[in-house]
Amino acid sequence: MNRAVKIRIYPDKEQSVQIEKTIGCSRFIYNQMLAEKISYYQKEKKMLRNTPAGYKKEYPWLKEVDSLALANAQLHLERAFRKFFREPSCGFPRYKSKKHSRNSYTTNAVNGNILLQDTHLKLPKMSAIKIKLHRQIPSDDHIVVRPQCQ
Repeated sequence: MNRAVKIRIYPDKEQSVQIEKTIGCSRFIYNQMLAEKISYYQKEKKMLRNTPAGYKKEYPWLKEVDSLALANAQLHLERAFRKFFREPSCGFPRYKSKKHSRNSYTTNAVNGNILLQDTHLKLPKMSAIKIKLHRQIPSDDHIVVRPQCQ
């Protein structure tokens, strides 16, 4: 059974900008939520339960990207905290860097928002991206988008 299928995408200029913007917004949400959790814990000695939706009022440009990508950034942060509390040797969650990170974002397939056609892949908030399909992809899971293969 395949755990992951890696396909090559061929985005045009506009789609590349949207992918980079989504990656940047996911990193921004992760870092903002981490900073607020740290400062809230230092003041109140309790964990803060915040969501990406609250940041869209303060930063309206977050509405331009896929909301599920932002929600997945929140889930990644919560998973990092759970892992830290379970195994302190893993280390405290760190801020994501532009230079030293795996530039990617994760989105989920919900209500048919991700469509796979023969030569194109439709992602949320983007037009259809040209792809090279080598094998069948399960359409009921999540997708990780990276600008280059790593």
